[in-house]
Amino acid sequence: MTETYVLTLAQNAILISLILAGPILLISLLVGSLVSLVQAATQINESTLIFIPKLLGVILVLALLGSWMLQRATTFTSTLFNSLPELVH
Repeated sequence: MTETYVLTLAQNAILISLILAGPILLISLLVGSLVSLVQAATQINESTLIFIPKLLGVILVLALLGSWMLQRATTFTSTLFNSLPELVH
């Protein structure tokens, strides 16, 4: 196992994590900003009001992109497991 392999593996793991978490975090940010804007405009300061729209947004993203996200994670994991025999010398 070389330093290059470990660094490449860490870089790929971080990249996959960002790709998988990105859509969920982005929709949560957008929905949270929109609800906060509506709360500021209507002067409703209820902190629990933001929970349900965010939850629905995350569920929608997971319903739409869940299979793609699972495929990416499975591909990364199977590539990692398939490369294990090459690491043992």
